[in-house]
Parts: sequence; C-alpha cells; structure tokens
Amino acid sequence: MDDIADLPLAEFGFPGTLRDRLVAAILAGEKTATSSLLVEYEREGEPLPVVGARAVVPDSDGRAVAEIVVTEVRVVPLARVDVAHAVAEGEGDRTVAEWRASHERFWHGDEFRATIGDPEFTVDDATDVVLERFALTLSTALPLPRS
Repeated sequence: MDDIADLPLAEFGFPGTLRDRLVAAILAGEKTATSSLLVEYEREGEPLPVVGARAVVPDSDGRAVAEIVVTEVRVVPLARVDVAHAVAEGEGDRTVAEWRASHERFWHGDEFRATIGDPEFTVDDATDVVLERFALTLSTALPLPRS
C-alpha cells in the first residue's frame, strides 16, 4: 500500500472559489465524478487515470484534505456526456445542458486557455472528455505528497 505522501495530487479547478466549492462537495459526499479534456492529458504527456488509482485532494491553500480512489474512467465525445455523470459531479447541474454550459465557461476561460497554451481554444460536440468517477476514502488533514 502506498504511503499517502507518495500519492499524486487530484486538483479540482484552479485554487480559489471554484476549488473551494468543489472540495467542499467532495468532502460532503456530493461530488463523486469529474470531467477533464483529453487534450489536457495529451499536452502534458500524462496517462489517463486508471481504476483503483488513489490520489490526494488539496484545498486552495495547498493542504491535503482528502484521499480519493478512481472507480471508473470513460472517454466520450462532449455530445455523449450523460445526465448521470452531470449529476454525479455534484455541482448542482440537473441536466446535461446545465453541466455543459458551466463546463464550457471553465474551458473557454482565460485561465484554462492559458494553462493549455491556446488563447483561442474552444470545445465542440466532438471534443473528447475524460469522465472519471471516484470514491472518497479518507478526509482529514493529510501530508502533501512529496515533489
């Protein structure tokens, strides 16, 4: 079993209000899924998450506050995201249209575009989305993983 300090970080959103809201939803058990774009993994040369992988969730201040384990990973075109996933993200969306609108605001935002190095980046129905489900396994003040 890996020591918690050896686990990778699972960062939700960017530090600030959004991350605080997402982390609170994870700790409350309301958020059990997340979405990212395949292009993020490709640009970073990172492998996709795998079922059974554990990670530490930091808050906006960089404190480790939870451990999660991946329970499902799917890659689908944006047009095929389902309502079950949208609701499981725990952000208050009750329809795919609501989920998509809030996620497009994030993905089309200056901070996200700067992160992926494309100031004109946009998504469309064919954009591949990594849909990840996870379970909260531990919530407390945890040591941050070693760099």
